[in-house]
Amino acid sequence: MSVRDLKVDLLIVGAGPTGLFGAYYAGFRGLSTAVVDSLPEAGGQVTAMYPEKMIYDVGGFAAVRGRDLVKGLVEQAAPFEPAYLLGRKAEGLAHTEDGVDVTLDGGQVVRAGAVLITAGIGEFTPRPLPAGDGWLGRGMVHFVPALDVHAGQDVVVVGGGDSAFDWVIALHPIARSVTLVHRRARFRAAESIVGQARALGTRIITDAEVIAMRDDEDGGLAEVEIEAKEEGTVVLPAQTVVAALGFTADLGPIENWGLEIDHRSIAVDTTMATARERVYAAGDVAAYPGKVKLIATGFGEAATAVNNIAVLLDPQAHLFPGHSSNDG
Repeated sequence: MSVRDLKVDLLIVGAGPTGLFGAYYAGFRGLSTAVVDSLPEAGGQVTAMYPEKMIYDVGGFAAVRGRDLVKGLVEQAAPFEPAYLLGRKAEGLAHTEDGVDVTLDGGQVVRAGAVLITAGIGEFTPRPLPAGDGWLGRGMVHFVPALDVHAGQDVVVVGGGDSAFDWVIALHPIARSVTLVHRRARFRAAESIVGQARALGTRIITDAEVIAMRDDEDGGLAEVEIEAKEEGTVVLPAQTVVAALGFTADLGPIENWGLEIDHRSIAVDTTMATARERVYAAGDVAAYPGKVKLIATGFGEAATAVNNIAVLLDPQAHLFPGHSSNDG
């Protein structure tokens, strides 16, 4: 094994909430763990897409902000020191005599006793804004990881789904102005969230498209030009455009790992085992009859998978380890 390679009991593929809870639970079971994710930060879709959104389906919290949930999960796992391999892709999988080798982009190999896939919907790619070509990182973003960056700015949000309206509502008390532009008259977002945005007095321009983005003398975004069916040409000041146009997703190289896959979901049994020996799945990526895709569901599935993996790696171990609240 080269000095660049890593050997652990469990490799978790996906650093979203399910993967992070799996890292904690693996540590609780005494397993050494590494977590790999193609995104540069832990938290998966929560961090990338709605860090400021309130989440209501996590037990014990009436509501918890996405960013705070991820922070708590990272802190929960921290005492067990999982190795984070962020901004990396798991590409190849091969069985060895006593485990699984997973090759990452760049050639690094993680040698693990077992693999737990918690990849959610897989690798996702934001749908492009044609007028924003060349503007990503220069005034155009797809997600808003930190709201305070946009304090005092004029922000144009492009899109008509829940995420677009989430950004409008979250940015309203911080930005100087927030305008939503949507190419259709009807929205994909829930009526309740559209109503919240309207109640804030948000300017909403429908049947419209951003056709140009222009910079100032320093090269930063200064304004956008919009072509609207009813209003004609509209020019708005803007230091940021949030292109919330949805995304495409796929499992990437995981689809070639010999698993039973249907519609970006991996079939598992009651132990969360897949069709491939020593490979398990949990969270939104896992599929079985009656499955309900919730963060809370993923937490339970991660614990089920890890407990069964613990027995796989050590047949003398107990499937049920006792409650974490037990003394001694």
